[in-house]
Amino acid sequence: MPDAEGVVAPEPSASPRARRRAIPWRRLLRATHRDLGYLAVGLTLTYAVSGIAVNHVADWDPSFESFEHTYQLPTPLPADDAAIAQQALAAAGVATPPEDVYRASDTRLDIQVSEEHAVHVQTDTGVVVSSGRTGRPILRGINWLHLNRGKEAWTAFSDGFAVMLILLALSGMFMIKGRKGLVGRGAVLVTVGLLVPIGYLWLSGGP
Repeated sequence: MPDAEGVVAPEPSASPRARRRAIPWRRLLRATHRDLGYLAVGLTLTYAVSGIAVNHVADWDPSFESFEHTYQLPTPLPADDAAIAQQALAAAGVATPPEDVYRASDTRLDIQVSEEHAVHVQTDTGVVVSSGRTGRPILRGINWLHLNRGKEAWTAFSDGFAVMLILLALSGMFMIKGRKGLVGRGAVLVTVGLLVPIGYLWLSGGP
């Protein structure tokens, strides 16, 4: 308002206390998004890597690697099956006691080393075949987690991670304002991201 001499006085600026009351919500949103992103790194890598692995289960076993080795025992073999099994396991480099030893036929002795490993002996020729599968390092563990084999305890962690991803997605949309934010380029990218699953469902005919 002008004073007696016609000079307009400047508007009073907000007091320091009033400025402190203003909530910098975008700054808080960016900080929250950043910290959630750091927290989600381990779980994101776990689910991303195992997701690629199990997506191609028709082409390979993502958790196990198969093996098969052949050995030759000197013939004739002992008459006792236990002695044959001992020789076969020694040739195959197996030091642990077998779970079971049994005759599959008159000329074949089967030795079950473990659930994932068996040794077969052709008793007429002395040929030993050691076959089975071993867990792939790292991949077997993260696939076990991804497929929720950890039951109730891991379900809680995976649900929490899902909520975290929702928060990351929502907070990411509002971190930046203006043309690069949700009213500009962000809106286009969000729309494209939504159209990808919707479009695939429509083109593929859905479930």
